[in-house]
Amino acid sequence: MLARATAGSFVIAAPSQIAMQMAQNAGLLSRALGTTLWSALQGFVWGNLAGMLLALVAVLAPRSERLLATLALLVFCLPLVATGPILRVLYGPGTGPQVTLAALAVYYTTFLPVLVGLRAAPRGWFDLVHSYGRGRLTTLLQVRLPAALPYVVAGLQIAAPAAFLGAMVGEFTGAERGLGVLTVRALRALDLPATWSIAVLAAGVSMLAFAGVGALGRRLDLAPPEVLLAPPTETRRSRFAGLGQALLAFGVTVAIWKGSMELFQLPRFFAKRPEDVWAYLVTAPSSAAQRARLFDAMAETLALAAPGYAAGLVLGAGLAMALTLLPRLAGAVIPVSVALRSIPIVATAPLIVWALGRGATGTIAVVATMIFFPTLIACQHGLARTPRAVLDLFDVYATGPVRTLTGARLPAMLPAFFASARMAIPAAILAVTTAEWLATGRGVGALMATVASTSDYGMLWSAIALIGLAAVLAHALVATLERIVLSRTSAEQMAR
Repeated sequence: MLARATAGSFVIAAPSQIAMQMAQNAGLLSRALGTTLWSALQGFVWGNLAGMLLALVAVLAPRSERLLATLALLVFCLPLVATGPILRVLYGPGTGPQVTLAALAVYYTTFLPVLVGLRAAPRGWFDLVHSYGRGRLTTLLQVRLPAALPYVVAGLQIAAPAAFLGAMVGEFTGAERGLGVLTVRALRALDLPATWSIAVLAAGVSMLAFAGVGALGRRLDLAPPEVLLAPPTETRRSRFAGLGQALLAFGVTVAIWKGSMELFQLPRFFAKRPEDVWAYLVTAPSSAAQRARLFDAMAETLALAAPGYAAGLVLGAGLAMALTLLPRLAGAVIPVSVALRSIPIVATAPLIVWALGRGATGTIAVVATMIFFPTLIACQHGLARTPRAVLDLFDVYATGPVRTLTGARLPAMLPAFFASARMAIPAAILAVTTAEWLATGRGVGALMATVASTSDYGMLWSAIALIGLAAVLAHALVATLERIVLSRTSAEQMAR
């Protein structure tokens, strides 16, 4: 129906065209899918193992948690459009970049839920183990790991489509086979049926992976996690300690950056050290022009990422509340939302921009599309966790559904909303840079793609550093806002 309405405009292919394209190229698509799936599977395994290991270290050595979390966030926020070409140079021919990018796309989404899950057991369980004189190992094996299993499944369910996306992006950087290679060819040829056939295939695989991991969790008879992502709990003293840990994380990041390159003796031509980036932006004769170019591109990117980020959060939270008031709509809304989120952003970004134009509207829509589904699911989870006693109290006073929503369910949803807001920061970076790279040709995403093709690695590494800094600052801003809002909400509830 949409295809017929937009006939003559390069936006939507008809289902018959997509089916014919897939039938005529079934062999090619199946071989490409097999290649991408194998890379995604390897990255899925390695990335999730890394995320679980980081969570274990953070729980067993609590003082290292903030440092590990900051480092993990920095690495997760590295723009794929920039890291892909660098990995291609480091690895050369082969599947190394695809596997690495698939792993980088999943480890953080597993790290956070597993970290919460390892602490999710009731306090009495820990006291019982301690009363028998058992140590940390017994506590880990008998208490923490069983409590964490539902969270592990939740993290794996989020990670499955993300691994597929990372593998496809890795194939964009010079691979010989895979769905990513076919996507590049279809986009360059403006082949609408081919582009949509790849998008449909990628969405189907991602949805099957998402559903498959969920079915495994149900088969293991695991209850859904009580809290998918916990809000930070900080005192005034811990906030000052947090500032010191953030500075320590910055120093460790710089040391790892420089040390790893010196250890492997990577050529300075493409493996820029921190001092090289400083010279490029500050002390070199042409640094002023280079700074202006980078900052102008970054400003354009942030001007589109911020409203898209806000729109995605508002849309996800608003839809979750609407479905609470009108639950019958969930059967129609949720499958469409899952489908939109499952299509890899490398396929949806050009399609959305083609439909809405290369201006601000198209890019903002790409970012909002990337963010709204995780926010919707997290907020639905938070709304469902409203204490039964609170709902009974509102029922006693015969309040209507809207008043119950605003007075009881909304405060219960806020921790989940802010948790999703923190998790959405890397997603917004990925979405906006991908849209700029593949569709609009503007902003820092397009700049990184251009300088990678011209071997201007000084600008490429400078852009990576600036994006990482912006991500950490945005995360700190959201965490501060979260702390203020939740403290006020808690005070208001106590006053009532």
